[in-house]
Amino acid sequence: MKMRFQLVIAFLAVILIPLTLMHVAFFAFRKSGVDGGNITEEAYGILVLSLLLTALTVVSWVYNTMISPLKELNKATRMIADGNLDFQFSVPEGDGEISVLCRSFEEMRVRLKESMDRELESESENRTLVSNITHDLKTPVTSIKGYSEGLLDGVADTPEKQIKYIRIIYNKANEMDRLINELTFYAGIDNNRIPYNFARINISEYFDDCVDEIQVDLESKHINLEYENELDRDVRMIADPEQFKKVINNIIGNSIKYMDKEDGKVFINLSDRDDQVLIAIGDNGRGIDGKDVPFIFDRFYRADASRNSSRGGSGIGLSIVKKIVEDHGGRVWATSELGKGATIYMEFRKYEEA
Repeated sequence: MKMRFQLVIAFLAVILIPLTLMHVAFFAFRKSGVDGGNITEEAYGILVLSLLLTALTVVSWVYNTMISPLKELNKATRMIADGNLDFQFSVPEGDGEISVLCRSFEEMRVRLKESMDRELESESENRTLVSNITHDLKTPVTSIKGYSEGLLDGVADTPEKQIKYIRIIYNKANEMDRLINELTFYAGIDNNRIPYNFARINISEYFDDCVDEIQVDLESKHINLEYENELDRDVRMIADPEQFKKVINNIIGNSIKYMDKEDGKVFINLSDRDDQVLIAIGDNGRGIDGKDVPFIFDRFYRADASRNSSRGGSGIGLSIVKKIVEDHGGRVWATSELGKGATIYMEFRKYEEA
């Protein structure tokens, strides 16, 4: 009930009820033949009693409908001021001002709690990221320092050793650069500021070029590459060539990182699915445990719980893959069998002229 109606009712109750009772009393006394003096005294007593009962009734009603909710509201406000949002605020029923105020307050509390939970989750993720990056930077930094000292101290006393040391330093620097790039890209994801430059790309030509680059890297690590393209040569899609390459490099990088076979193999398959293009990138490496597969695209999820430095990572590589794929209007999923390898699937809509 609206507050102004409550006040009007309270006013009328205080005025009308005693008057009505007094009128009834006078009428009753006159009909019974009681003299005027007694009528006045009796009426006065009834009036006082009726005023008292009416006041108690109105006070009780006002307290239950207005004062009590406001006291609860004040108590809840103090709890929020103390940083406590984990409570349930009782909202009075109805559409009066007090009920609307309490309902709005409860909605505010819920939204504040959701915002605080997101902030706490974000802080936790940032701490995890810093911890992961710090851990994973230690290994290449230690290697760079060690091999640099070896060069300075003359341990690498032949041209062959010197080239080997320099190559290791170069590879470790590249590893650090990759981790820093992931961190920078992650910041872009959080701020929703990923720079996309979408264009129509010919999928076959694009992957032909990618495969040429990937093959050189895989051969240096003694991993075979199998590439199969079942698409027509003129099939195109809308994509950002640079960001899409991050997707491919991240997936291939994981295949290299978790390869545990001497006859390592990575495969890329492009196939036609009506108005969609299916891209599969997989390997015959160590694979992923079935219980971990549904979570590998979650940010900071690391199936490699041991955090082995040779296989570690920031934990955001595949979450970056998912973000870019979904921003391209596609979807991504994975299949895997522990000990036999893993496959990442991506599906995108073809570009067709209107």
